[in-house]
Amino acid sequence: MESFKTFTGNTADEIWQQLTVDINSNAEVFEYYALINQANHKIKLAIDIDLGGGFEGGMATTTFIAALPDHHDFRFALHEDDFIDDIGKFFGMQDVEIGYPEFDRRLVIKTNDETRTKSLFEDSKVRAVFERMENFDFGIRHHTANDSDIEQYFLELNIEDGITDPGELRLIYDAFFTVLVILENY
Repeated sequence: MESFKTFTGNTADEIWQQLTVDINSNAEVFEYYALINQANHKIKLAIDIDLGGGFEGGMATTTFIAALPDHHDFRFALHEDDFIDDIGKFFGMQDVEIGYPEFDRRLVIKTNDETRTKSLFEDSKVRAVFERMENFDFGIRHHTANDSDIEQYFLELNIEDGITDPGELRLIYDAFFTVLVILENY
């Protein structure tokens, strides 16, 4: 069972000062779990790095996740465009374009509301984070929470890389937080 360190503040700057000191105090980060409480928003950060050994190749992930209000009927999913998506598009798979050429070219978006999805990515700083990211998926997920039978909606970003640089984590967090706040205001 992972143990979450809690960081609380009214601003991202307050929180990331604390988080940066904590992450930098660990010589080698292989597992890191944080609960970030910023202005009544609770976001879990999980970093898991397994170097493998012997014949194992290892793996690494970084995840940001936050619960969403139960009344959400809006859905979106975002990931980088790859070879499989190119084949799918050839056979008619739909990919929503939101009007930002580089973003639309690099990423595949699925949604049930194009207008809302476009509003999530109007901020150029948010788009820039996702345009440069590789091996990730981002969207609204539906699953049970806290080992209960109660299903809930979550905003979830999964990156197939163990990101331990506080500056890079902060950029990703800021983009995630921006999208979270927009979603909560729908």
